[in-house]
Amino acid sequence: MIMLEPTQTLVLINPNSSTAATAAMVAVAEREAAGRVKVQGISNTGAPALLQTPQDMHEAAAGVVALGVEAAADERVAALIVSAFSDPGLEALRARVSIPVFGIGEAVFHEAARGGRQFGIVTVTPDDQLIASFARKAAELGYAEQYRGTRVTAGDPQALVASPEQLDVALAKAVRASVDLDSAQAVIMGGGPLSAAAIRLQPQFEVPLLVAVNAAVRAAVRAMARP
Repeated sequence: MIMLEPTQTLVLINPNSSTAATAAMVAVAEREAAGRVKVQGISNTGAPALLQTPQDMHEAAAGVVALGVEAAADERVAALIVSAFSDPGLEALRARVSIPVFGIGEAVFHEAARGGRQFGIVTVTPDDQLIASFARKAAELGYAEQYRGTRVTAGDPQALVASPEQLDVALAKAVRASVDLDSAQAVIMGGGPLSAAAIRLQPQFEVPLLVAVNAAVRAAVRAMARP
């Protein structure tokens, strides 16, 4: 088992302003960390409650960087996670701090593609530019040939996120389409707020439903354990 100093803290930055989403993602991160590190969540209060467009992501980035720089000034903080699927502010934050910084989107792409797997993405966000950015990310990371596309849930994103029951039904349909129609061997749940839903839905599917928050926590814990 990886042994870490109990005073080490992993800070999860939610790029949107939803404190409920932050709490849900922290709960997922704490389960994955299993007591090996402390997990602290902070919300980007100047951003919308749900980031839906590239402009939303762009505008949220400055807040993410400011929050990350402030958090990294605490010597107990050993790593940071940017907890939105498009990783807003990730590279800028990495350039400003000396501790490791992980984006949940980047981390889960690495996991999804491991071993040459074909993978798809399911998200609640219908913005075409944002979906195009997923394909660009796959190409930038070297996974263009494995990426099988993105399926978007039917319905209003904010209404779905507000109702776990409706969210699960919509996500399950999108996952089935990714597996049955796109031949995905793993499905990324595209968004930090979808983490809890992925865990609830996993028993319905043989293919892994990859939770971006968990992937980033695993990467962060490994980094924090290095001497």
